[in-house]
Amino acid sequence: MNASLERILPEKRLFLRSDDNRFVRLRPLTQLAALGGMTLAFGWTLVASSVLAIDAMGAASTRDGITSTQAAFEERLTELSRERDARAAEALAAQNRFAVALEQVSQMQTQLLASEEQRRELEAGLDVVQSSLRDALSDRDDARALAEATGTDAIAHPEEVTAALDIVTGELRQAADERASAVQEAEAAKHEAQELAVEREQILARNDEILTQLEDAVSVSVGPLDDVFRSVGMNPDDVLETIREGYSGQGGPLTPMGYSTRGDAALTNSETKANQIIVTLDQMNTYRIAMEKLPLAMPVKASFRYTSGFGRRWGRAHEGIDMAAPVGTPIHATGDGVVTYAGRQGAYGNLIKIEHELGVETRYGHLSRIRVRAGQRVSQGELIGDMGNTGRSTGPHLHYEVRMKGRAVDPMSFIKAASNVQ
Repeated sequence: MNASLERILPEKRLFLRSDDNRFVRLRPLTQLAALGGMTLAFGWTLVASSVLAIDAMGAASTRDGITSTQAAFEERLTELSRERDARAAEALAAQNRFAVALEQVSQMQTQLLASEEQRRELEAGLDVVQSSLRDALSDRDDARALAEATGTDAIAHPEEVTAALDIVTGELRQAADERASAVQEAEAAKHEAQELAVEREQILARNDEILTQLEDAVSVSVGPLDDVFRSVGMNPDDVLETIREGYSGQGGPLTPMGYSTRGDAALTNSETKANQIIVTLDQMNTYRIAMEKLPLAMPVKASFRYTSGFGRRWGRAHEGIDMAAPVGTPIHATGDGVVTYAGRQGAYGNLIKIEHELGVETRYGHLSRIRVRAGQRVSQGELIGDMGNTGRSTGPHLHYEVRMKGRAVDPMSFIKAASNVQ
């Protein structure tokens, strides 16, 4: 090998300054090994620098993605709230118009019944007048026959009969006019009642369409929220029950309820849909409250790189994730909660424990500085300490844990959960 490499790497001698002129021989194979080692060291430096740069860019993009996702989620909730208020206003206006239409129909029906009653009274009066007229005509004929038979002066009697006939004729004409007017008013009332019935059906159809659209919108919005809690290992029903127990206040004076018997099947269906929408909106609002109580934020907002994940490591369980950055990097609370421990604890080094609601606890280990104290309430994003290298640690990093009811779970499931909400 040395002979083959002699032409490329000739043997060199390094003289050591001393009294007996000692020197070190560098054979071609030794020179080749030295050059190879230097090349490997230089290549490893380039690769490590590239990995650090890629990790820094990936962490920045992940943080920006989480921020934009949270902003989109809040904007979506705001849009749904505005749409819900608009649909509720439209539904209320439609309900008011429907109530007015029902009242008008009721008034028209009352007028129609009164007109029909008046018509029957007029018919009865007309029968009486006709009977009286027949009696008067019969009396007139009898009086004329008696006057002709006796030859007496009975002129006054025919005049009285004629006057009576004129009066009866006038009354008959007035009764006929009133009857015609009553029939005309009854027909107009029937026509208006039909128009109001058609308008009422249109209002009910529009109200049902609005309720259907609103029901679909809120149902679609609840799905991602439900997936968030399932992705972190929580039962959504248990979460909703827990939140409602803490937000269950009631009160105020009670007044007797009024019941209407003018409703129909369509109105009952609309009321059922409205009640279902209210239930779904309450569920979505309860989910929103629960989301605010979960530790979904990032504990490190500056540039960092993941150095260890959740699971088995070196034959033992690693119950958190490690995020490496320089000493002094700010550490922030990932959710609202109360500090239950702030001090030094074994392999954790300087440790902070924060208890959140819904049975969730977060831990922040290996800190160089603790900025909170036990019993202090903190908010999401609040500065609680600085990254360090305390405890059992090979370099400055944050050991971040999430525990549910005392059991360690993967913190990445909480960090990634917010991405399910669009």
